[in-house]
Amino acid sequence: MPPTAPQDPSQPWSRKAFLRGMTAAGLAPLLPAVLPTAAHAAAASGRPGFDLVRDGVAVDVFVDAADDPAVIRAAGDLQADVERVCGVRPGLRHTLAERSTALVLVGTLGASPVIDRLAAQGRLDVRRVKGRWEASVTQVVERPAPGVDRALVIAGSDRRGTVYGIYDTSERIGVSPWYWWADVPVEQRDTVTVPAGPFERREPSVRYRGVFINDEQNLTTWSQRTQETDKNIGPRTYQRLFELLLRLKANYLWPAMHPYSDFFNKYRENPELAERYGIVVGSSHPEALLRNGVHEWAPWAEEHRGADGGLPVYDYTVNPAVISDYWRARARENAAYESSWTIGMRGLHDTALETKHATTIPEKVVVMNDIIADQRRILAEEVGAAAQPQIFIPYKEVLDLYNAGVQVPDDVTLIWPDDNHGNMRQLPDDAERARSGGNGIYYHLSYWGRPRSYLWLDTTQLAKVWQELRRVYEHGVDRMWIFNVGDLKSIETGLSFSLDMAWDVDRWHADDVGAFLAEWYGRQFGLRHAQEIASIRTEYYRLAAERRPEFIDRNMFSVVHHGDEAGRRMAAYDRLLDRTVALGAELPAAYRDAYYELVQYPVHGAYLMNLKYYWADRNALAVRQGRGAGANVFADLAEAAHTQEAALTKRYNTEVAGGKWDGYINPYPSQIPKAPGRPAVTRVTRQETSGLGVASEGNEIGTQRPLAFSATTRDRRFVDVFNTGFLAVDWVAEAEHPWVRLSSAGGTLTEQTRVWVEIDWARTPEGTHDVTVAVTGGAQRFEVPLKVVNDGERARRRARGFVEANGYVSIDAVHTERRVARGRARWRTVRGLGRRTAAVEAVPSTAAPITSDFVAHAPELRYRVRFGSTGSFPVTVFRLPSLDERGARRLALALDDQPPTVLSGQSVATGNRGDAWARNVEEGIEKLTATVTVTEPGDHVLRVFMVDPGIAVDQIVVDTGGLPAAAYLAPPESYHPVFNPEPDTGTGLDAPSR
Repeated sequence: MPPTAPQDPSQPWSRKAFLRGMTAAGLAPLLPAVLPTAAHAAAASGRPGFDLVRDGVAVDVFVDAADDPAVIRAAGDLQADVERVCGVRPGLRHTLAERSTALVLVGTLGASPVIDRLAAQGRLDVRRVKGRWEASVTQVVERPAPGVDRALVIAGSDRRGTVYGIYDTSERIGVSPWYWWADVPVEQRDTVTVPAGPFERREPSVRYRGVFINDEQNLTTWSQRTQETDKNIGPRTYQRLFELLLRLKANYLWPAMHPYSDFFNKYRENPELAERYGIVVGSSHPEALLRNGVHEWAPWAEEHRGADGGLPVYDYTVNPAVISDYWRARARENAAYESSWTIGMRGLHDTALETKHATTIPEKVVVMNDIIADQRRILAEEVGAAAQPQIFIPYKEVLDLYNAGVQVPDDVTLIWPDDNHGNMRQLPDDAERARSGGNGIYYHLSYWGRPRSYLWLDTTQLAKVWQELRRVYEHGVDRMWIFNVGDLKSIETGLSFSLDMAWDVDRWHADDVGAFLAEWYGRQFGLRHAQEIASIRTEYYRLAAERRPEFIDRNMFSVVHHGDEAGRRMAAYDRLLDRTVALGAELPAAYRDAYYELVQYPVHGAYLMNLKYYWADRNALAVRQGRGAGANVFADLAEAAHTQEAALTKRYNTEVAGGKWDGYINPYPSQIPKAPGRPAVTRVTRQETSGLGVASEGNEIGTQRPLAFSATTRDRRFVDVFNTGFLAVDWVAEAEHPWVRLSSAGGTLTEQTRVWVEIDWARTPEGTHDVTVAVTGGAQRFEVPLKVVNDGERARRRARGFVEANGYVSIDAVHTERRVARGRARWRTVRGLGRRTAAVEAVPSTAAPITSDFVAHAPELRYRVRFGSTGSFPVTVFRLPSLDERGARRLALALDDQPPTVLSGQSVATGNRGDAWARNVEEGIEKLTATVTVTEPGDHVLRVFMVDPGIAVDQIVVDTGGLPAAAYLAPPESYHPVFNPEPDTGTGLDAPSR
């Protein structure tokens, strides 16, 4: 892994050196890896570390009583963290002792005389910290004060800078930010030593970094059951949340706001606690000036009835004075707290803006401008200069109004929304980037709404998050990043990564997002298991990229094409689950609750959600095929998978961590969208009959479509043999030639079996052969046609690129023959992105579009392809959805020197169901198709050109006449002598056969 920052050779404290020092200190091999970080560290060579605890004695912590309450409170957490590690609690001092061998000095520049004196003397290097936003330095200082021999100094540029420095130290000694929220254990040690430093945490990449607690029914249920039985999310829960946010280096919150939760300002302890912790509290797009319309408007309206006794409506064109007073009351009430003020307006509870007396877009723009002016006046009068930051969120229809001319004051931060599915809708132009208020984003890691909701598990690929956040930052969006995390749990990994990027956007690169997973899981479970857990999680995200488990439905994946693509996918899940369970069994007992929460439950839950729908689809197909007992087997398997899923969730809520999470994990809440539930199945009435049936791969019923075999891809195909009744039937299968191999030649069958057909290529004559496999039982006989193409081993060895076989060419886009950079743009690999191992992206995202003369000016991808067919063939480019509502999403495609064809993707988020945008976000890809003409067989070059930057390509498929229309995924990648010399012919998941 590359170092986190350029290293000063005179102060070589690299991450490797740090880990070597930890090892030398005798730490257990399971000790989590130390800091993440984007921090910059160095230590004088040979300088001894600082003992926080030795021989059962802990060093006291000093913080000036005049320092900010947030700093004093966090110093108390450092006490608790040292005690968690060593069982001994340091003292907390507000005055310096006359004599002290060692001390931890905590303080904020300008608020701690001791810290200021060290800085003024040049003994504490604060040159890259002082005057910065939330920066800190940690270093050992010899004789820092009279009577003190040695001190570990933690100094911040402001209150949160100091707080982050404190929590850095906690994490360095082995206390995970998730120690409470995910039950990550703290490794016990007798001695705790930290390096001498200095260790700098410079300014964050993004100024305000936080979360939106949203769609929080499960959190509310859990909070009411376990935290505050008289409240539906109250101060005790927020106190836990504030601590987590600070440990994750966040500083910002949009609190829970749904009808089933108590609104944040209902309890005055909430904003007071936020202030004491140093958390900036704001509000979401429908909650102007910190007002929760769901709870607060109705009682306000009741108290402000009109002269006729009627209730005022939340419509600024009807009741501007009543609404203005409603906002003013909250501004006055919260003026003393560090807050973020949302301006603008939407309807109550995230509904569209109501404007009875403004019906056209231009009229609504005028109304919105009046609203903003009124709100600005209120803030100036009630809060004054402290009313910062102010934000405007052009979400859904408000984006249309903004683009139509809403005038947002220059010092207000524009918060750009994604499409709710992780694709940024539009980014600021040059004029918007120049605004003093800057720009931010509202980004979803969880979502309730069209076309489908995903609220259960963390299923957005981290590489996708990286790609979009990197693009955002390159467009100058660095003032505020707010992440919709649903009800928080299950989003632990995605949230940690997102906030890590918000702190240091340059920390991770296109080729090492997986390194974040290894580092992060290493900190939770120990370095010994880090790489395997990271690999498990990467595959979990990849399978979710094919289809989120929350989006699964009937007939999504084909059970008859590409070797049963649904079964192959389930086999991948099955292998992943085996690895997950095996690793969990290796962990010490103390780690198993955290492992269940962070790794095992998401993998197992996603597996079972897919499995029950797989068996339900097999059941439906079995009924259509006329199967007897076998149809009921599939019904039983689907029901069993759903039952197992329920048991899995019950374990989370009742057993994990002693039942600590009672009510928190629930795929099927009552008031918000549910994960897919129990699929309907059909059972066949038992009849005392028997009969033989056969269906071969590629056919829902019967054997009409031949099984295709190529010596290039060395395929494996299946034939389902089944009983149409319930009494046993004998059957026999026989191939026409001895070089056709069958996994089973017959037997006695009650239900069904799957016979795999392969070719012994060493014994197969060259040429094209039409072959038959006969399946007989009693008086019944079925013939399964095979088309076998053997070009010979020499032809396979001569291939230099991808080879057409079985009527198609399938290419993973990352497997290029050559990449050509042109101008100032290029294609780069983004590992862990898309449905395969990686995708390619046109960068930089700020490059100018190329709209003509692509061969001379556009960055290019080249793929060598050997065609055996000639004709005009459709080529489908699987691009990863991305949007630009003020631009376009285009690329160009050509074969050899033929003129390129421009392909235009969906650039606008419609918010509808059933249209192109909806299909793209459900499937995680967009299929763009053009036609190329192959005039003669042999080697050709397929070329892909960038038109618009920031566009990513996952797979490319050429249909030369063999692709089935019903498949969901691209077919397995074609043979390539380098990238894919042994094409995947793996076995899918199958039911027990009897």
